[in-house]
Amino acid sequence: MAHQLTTSYLKDSIDLFRYYKKLGERAMVQCPDEGIFTVVDAESNSIAIIVKHLAGNMRSRWTDFLTTDGEKPDRNRDTEFEEPPATRAELMELWERGWKYLFDALEPLTDTDASRTVTIRTEPHSVMQAINRQIAHYSYHVGQIVYLARHFAGDKWQSLTIPKKKSGEFNKQVAVGEKSQR
Repeated sequence: MAHQLTTSYLKDSIDLFRYYKKLGERAMVQCPDEGIFTVVDAESNSIAIIVKHLAGNMRSRWTDFLTTDGEKPDRNRDTEFEEPPATRAELMELWERGWKYLFDALEPLTDTDASRTVTIRTEPHSVMQAINRQIAHYSYHVGQIVYLARHFAGDKWQSLTIPKKKSGEFNKQVAVGEKSQR
């Protein structure tokens, strides 16, 4: 994601969500199918389970975002950690649907909406606080997805950011790019 200077809290938040969505997708595409569904130990979650949980959370938090509690009465969080989607296609459909709830809720908002009050589990939050809470939550789980995908991809993994021991080369490229823009 190319950084864009903005003073809009909402634009920056939406850009961050798009960055984490893309990061998760770029990691999952590199993960072999069996890795998507593998649990490394009895207390861990597979990538598929993490995606199912994220989609459930996104549906609950972002449906009727400004008008209803972010913890919907029909959400059963515990079941999000059971029975993952059976195929990669089902998994990606769930992933897309979850993110659609988020973007459909946030894109119509204006910066003045950031100070409005919403509730999550009956606790009041400003819209800004609710968004920050979800940025932290989703980045945490996307990090888990990236870590697991990296593990299962093995030697075939292509770095999503600056590869290990390559930051010097990256800094040189940035410097060359800055000179060419002058």
